[in-house]
Amino acid sequence: MAVTLTKEISDLINDPNSIKIVSTVDREGVPHTVIKQSLYVAEDGRIKYLELLESSHTYKNFTSSLWYSHKVSVSVLGGNKFSYQIKGIPAKILISGPEFESNYKRIREKLGDVDLAAICVIEPVEVTDETFSVRYAEQENTRPYFKHLDRLSK
Repeated sequence: MAVTLTKEISDLINDPNSIKIVSTVDREGVPHTVIKQSLYVAEDGRIKYLELLESSHTYKNFTSSLWYSHKVSVSVLGGNKFSYQIKGIPAKILISGPEFESNYKRIREKLGDVDLAAICVIEPVEVTDETFSVRYAEQENTRPYFKHLDRLSK
């Protein structure tokens, strides 16, 4: 079931200075993780990324995940050190049409003589706050036995 991304998460993904990472798996389940700065959250709340290479492993794996209903993962880290992981389902791949054309023109204006292979669309289904301070506080509250013994003796 789809989840709605908060404004904070959408802004973080849409921030050009945030680090954005896409993780996919191939048909054998081997993970492939790469930085994809072309990620953004569209007005409909879906995550999209512009794939520039027809031959990319991410594109091949994304296509396979679309066909076989495998999830993909997007991680984002902002300059403020907030970090989120978003798991999603590949919803569709755009290879033509008005949205493709406008992104193709925009990417060529930005990067020069390059191609746009596809716009990969991800439907978010799960969000995890991976910010260290949040995860640490959660662990301290829910798993008290995970402490090192030297911390318990204080």
